[in-house]
Amino acid sequence: MGRKKKTLHDYAAEFSELAVKRHLLERGAAGEAAVVETLYCTSCQLPMRVRRDRILEHLSSGRHYRNRRLLRQHGLRAPLLLSAGPDVGAGLPLQLDTPSLLSQPSFVLAASAGSGMVPSPPSYHKPLVPLHAVSVAVPREDPAPSTSASHPSAPTAFPTRIAPAPSKPAGQQGLAAEARDGPAPAARHGGHIGLALFGVGLLNKALFQSLLEENGCCLLYVVEDQLEEVEQAFGAEFLAGTRVLRQQDADVALNDQRVSGAIICSPPEEASELVIDALRAGKGVFCERLPSFDRQTAEACFDEADRCGRPLVCGFYKRFDPALQFLYKKVRGSQALGRIHRISTISSMYPAASLSFLKTSGGIFYNAAVHDIDIASLLLGESAPDTIFSLGHAFCADMAYLKDADTVAVSMKFPSGAIVTVDVRQHCTTSCDQRLEVHGSQGTLRVDNQNPLGITEHGTAVSIYPQTQADRYRDAHRELFRHFLRTLKGKEPPVITKEQFLWTIQVAAAAEQSWRNGSAVDLRNAAADPSVIKTEIM
Repeated sequence: MGRKKKTLHDYAAEFSELAVKRHLLERGAAGEAAVVETLYCTSCQLPMRVRRDRILEHLSSGRHYRNRRLLRQHGLRAPLLLSAGPDVGAGLPLQLDTPSLLSQPSFVLAASAGSGMVPSPPSYHKPLVPLHAVSVAVPREDPAPSTSASHPSAPTAFPTRIAPAPSKPAGQQGLAAEARDGPAPAARHGGHIGLALFGVGLLNKALFQSLLEENGCCLLYVVEDQLEEVEQAFGAEFLAGTRVLRQQDADVALNDQRVSGAIICSPPEEASELVIDALRAGKGVFCERLPSFDRQTAEACFDEADRCGRPLVCGFYKRFDPALQFLYKKVRGSQALGRIHRISTISSMYPAASLSFLKTSGGIFYNAAVHDIDIASLLLGESAPDTIFSLGHAFCADMAYLKDADTVAVSMKFPSGAIVTVDVRQHCTTSCDQRLEVHGSQGTLRVDNQNPLGITEHGTAVSIYPQTQADRYRDAHRELFRHFLRTLKGKEPPVITKEQFLWTIQVAAAAEQSWRNGSAVDLRNAAADPSVIKTEIM
């Protein structure tokens, strides 16, 4: 039997940007009514051909991207369609085998009566579209070497959505076009590398300190709508040479050729589009958190970095911790422990993150557990476990309201037979507890809590030295930031490869899926079917 032909509703279910519209038509003199269904794009209000290649081409087109961003920027539900001709709608039902309106330029009208038409720039599509849709971008004539392909680790480490600025006249777009012509060397401003920071509210304190202390860079732009947060984070003296922009003017920073790198501190659900925009503007990108929860979207970000020849560095900061680096060299380099039997990690975050942050962080598996999963995989030299099982609970009422857990235990068994346990607490904590043990056939190594007093406490009512998460990993964040600056200078490639990142978020997704379903997840066939996707927190 042949394969069942997909219906319009099948395509609408597969692609979140599509929907099925019903038209009531009258036929003949008797006025007989007939209902005709048409597949159309909800953002552009354009009828679509029922062909996968045409759908993917449209969803990855510049006009679709601009329409969707303008809708979100102005709070509209659907744009008004400016017909390409007086008979555009008269021919419905649409002849699906004939050229559709996709060959015509599309525009959207803003909500205000006096607004003009806005043409679409090149950009990107939503996560549900398969990855190969992004390949419609025109390849560069002289691409730089890949920054995300697998490669050995460098010696120094282990192997809010931003709205666009209003459309500019053609004469004012030369700077952006020139910035996208090809990979540019690190832009210098007064002998320093020029940077732009996008988002301040979620900026990690340790990274913030590195920005203030690092002498090899210059912060030229801060893009943030909440100006009071900028004033609280940065002093007037530090911002003397920095221009503060609102999100709608982000293109000003991206189009400035003095800017060599973009530091993105937006929530993962919003960061991917800005990552793509910055890469296409010729900037190297440091994504302080995750570029996306979705595997296909994250993969598209790394692929875009390859095409643009610019580095994309992700914030797996624990790789750069000096103690963990030393442990890695002993375990993987000199094989001091022999064959690894078991790894155990404990991470208790202090101080507890705010609820506003936890709402956008993706939950405990993506905000906290993902870093320990990354470290365990590196120490074992294995990309993913065979099986994974998670238990968790929300002891805090606020976390239960978010349908997230504040305490989880993740157990994993890897192909080598090694067993890994990851214990994480991210809320209602009273101290920073960061420990890791590696047990092998020839001994055990342990990374314990660190404090300058050298005193170990058990059961004390008040912490002797209340170390924070930022204090514990200050050196790690500093080295990660310096690694990003070195990638901008072309001295080294990003040590976090695309393959490593994708496997890590897939394991985190499987851990969350196990917790929510109450059953183990088998990842042995994940390479052939990478369909594990972030579970939405309502």
